[in-house]
Amino acid sequence: MKIEISADKRTLQGKGASRRLRGSGKVPAIIYGGEQEPQSIEMDHNDLFHKLKLEAFHASILSLSVAGEKEQVLLRDIQMHPFKHQVLHVDFQRVDKNKKIHMKVPLHFINAESSPGVKTSGGIVTHILTEVDISCLPDDLPEFISVDLVELTAGHTLHLSDLVLPKGVETIALARGDNAPVATIVIPRSALSDEAAAGDGSGAEKK
Repeated sequence: MKIEISADKRTLQGKGASRRLRGSGKVPAIIYGGEQEPQSIEMDHNDLFHKLKLEAFHASILSLSVAGEKEQVLLRDIQMHPFKHQVLHVDFQRVDKNKKIHMKVPLHFINAESSPGVKTSGGIVTHILTEVDISCLPDDLPEFISVDLVELTAGHTLHLSDLVLPKGVETIALARGDNAPVATIVIPRSALSDEAAAGDGSGAEKK
């Protein structure tokens, strides 16, 4: 998904200027990184607020247009108001297509209902991780990584090494030797109790 956003250059600085900016329905922001100097910008709050609800907005290369000039950036930080639905500030990082980036991308779990652990054993899938930190070139950045649970059985765990990653993508933790767990299937106590009751004949008449 290609996501385009627009902004205007921001000339006034300081807390007072930022407060007035927010009062007019704008959000102060900054673009940094690369060989250029950091640039202060301002964005439309409503447009930005709705785009922040998109999962892909947080894990995609964004096309940011500032006064007609487009740059490829990543969303790096968001400051939200502690109790209002208001974005206070956002940070964007410029992208160099020839340099690897580190990014957290969401995990999409599929085929849980078809797995032996759920379908046969009545287990429940527990998502230990919901996102994973990866490294890749910008052109190889996936919006998400699919986690296929179709063969997962009860009592077993899927690890980072079991993930099928797109070409050119590696997980940071695994590269450091940390084969972290991703998902497992556990049997609810109620199901275990029912099995035990069926096995010991507790349904028979007691003397």
